[in-house]
Amino acid sequence: MFGRILKRLGHRPWFAAAARRVVRLDRWLQHRSKGRIVPINAAGVNTLLLTTTGRRSGQPRSQPLLFVRDGDDFIVIGSNWGQAHHPAWTSNLLADPRCAITWKKQELQATAALVRDDERARLLDVLIASWPAYSTYQERAAGREIRIFRLRGI
Repeated sequence: MFGRILKRLGHRPWFAAAARRVVRLDRWLQHRSKGRIVPINAAGVNTLLLTTTGRRSGQPRSQPLLFVRDGDDFIVIGSNWGQAHHPAWTSNLLADPRCAITWKKQELQATAALVRDDERARLLDVLIASWPAYSTYQERAAGREIRIFRLRGI
């Protein structure tokens, strides 16, 4: 029930602004608890904590993200709540595709690949089925093609 309400509210501009603040808290709690406490999961969506290497700083950067599974792979989307610019973590993955995933209290090493063409269209449909507001975020993104990544464990 709560998840359905949030999925409906996800299309609202004020929701994206508020959710960006909640994500900071979620990131902190997931990091401190090593994945044991994941507040966003209360919304009925699947989340992971993605850790990339900062392309300029070289430091680890973590971001909680919604995901869907495609076989054994994790699929994530750089919607950035429909903002006009790409989220930093997507540029980090383009610079260095090695990453870590914290999911279900486990840390997995993975590599990322940008998804393109027909596969992108198929996975975008799957992502929208999981979080319908992704379609609204694409409209708001001012012509920016939202990046989708396949994360594959190594």
